[in-house]
Order: sequence, then structure tokens, then C-alpha cells
Amino acid sequence: MNNFIFGFFYPFRCIKLFFKYPKLILYSIVPVIINLIIYGTIFYYTYGYVTGKTAGIIDSNEYHNVLFVIMNFIMKAVSFLLVLLICYFAFVIFGGIVAAPFNEKISALIEEMEYLQKLENSAGAFEEALISIREELKKILFYIAVMIPVFMINFIPMIGNTVSLVTGSIFSFYYNSLDYMDYPLSRRLVSFRHKLRIIGSEKTLTAGFGAAAFILTFLPVINVLFNPLLVASGTSLFYKKDFNKLLL
Repeated sequence: MNNFIFGFFYPFRCIKLFFKYPKLILYSIVPVIINLIIYGTIFYYTYGYVTGKTAGIIDSNEYHNVLFVIMNFIMKAVSFLLVLLICYFAFVIFGGIVAAPFNEKISALIEEMEYLQKLENSAGAFEEALISIREELKKILFYIAVMIPVFMINFIPMIGNTVSLVTGSIFSFYYNSLDYMDYPLSRRLVSFRHKLRIIGSEKTLTAGFGAAAFILTFLPVINVLFNPLLVASGTSLFYKKDFNKLLL
């Protein structure tokens, strides 16, 4: 349990890194702006579509009584939650791909300045960007491949919704740990299977970090501000807890 708590609060402990290395703030400006545009666009169209559909259902009800008021509130709450879920999944996919090269710079700076680990890489800037995007695509395909069966569990009578929610949440914690601790691994061209073994070697620690990352990523709009922090803290946690030793 101590490892879970440590991992959960670790991103907040890494806020100081942005004051210690002001260059991190400069590196964060572009991905924050890009992600804000992506998330804002997704949220705008998703919110308009979902609320428009539910408004049609609500308006068609002619009985304006207490039950109607309660149902109206529940429908709006469920609609907003659905919007957030759709935005989260879309943001993970599109935001991750577009911001990958910029997140790579943030991670490399933490690695070099905080842990004195500088990787000698002959690849140019364009090739590094392609590698970052390629590795991001691998993670996204992995995420989709797992989440589709998890979603299908919903159709199992009685227990489907509960099992799907629990399973999906646990996997999302694991995926978010992989997502934000992946950058040092990708720079060393570690195979995807080896990445999964490394992240899974400390399950409670990575679950705690992934849970915090999931919550911060799920929060609407301000989640774009936390993305650089999660990249920095994921890289820092990788070295803080000696995950790098598992590269051997």
C-alpha cells in the first residue's frame, strides 16, 4: 500500500522540477497549446452532440413533476460523464500522437539534468520525432486492443457493467504508467514486450502512479496543463525507483 501511495502522489512532488529547471516550462508551452486545441475541439463537438441527443429525449417528456426533475438531473449528469469519457479516450489517442515529440524533449531534459543520464544518439531531430510517434502508435494500438474486449463485457447481463468498470479502470492505471514512463525506454529502443515487463515489475507502485495520471488526464480542460508534469514525473519515477536496472 505504501508503494501505491508513493506512486499516486509522486507527480505532485515533481512540480518543483519545473522551478528547478525553468527550461521545462519553455518545453511545455507548445504541447500545452496543441493539446488545448485538440481537447477543446473534441470537447466542443462531443458536448454539443451528446447534450443535443439527450435534450431531445428530455424535451419529449411531457410530465413536469418531481420524478421528471430527478430524471432530468440524472440524464444531464450521465451525459456530462459520457462526454468526459469520450474526450478522455480521444485525447489519449490524438493528443498522445501529436505531443509525443515535445514530450520526448521534456523527458530527455529530466533524464540529463536530474539524473545525469545522457543518451548518445546519432538520430536527427526528424528521426527522433518519427520514433516517438511510432512508439506512441504502438501504445495506442495496445490500448485499443485491450479496451474493446473490456467494453464488450458490458453486454454480459447483471455483472457486465461492474466487471467492465473495474477491469477498465485497473488497465487504465497500468496503461497510464506505461504511457508516461515509456520515454526513457523508447529512447533506448526497448521492445514493447520488454516495456510491459518492466512497468509490470512493480505493480502497486505503477498502479498508484497510473491512478494519479488517469485522474489528472480525465479532468476536463486543465488536464492539458498536467501532461508535461506527468511526462516529467514518469521519467523521474523511472530513475527514482531504479527501473533502469531492468534494462540489462
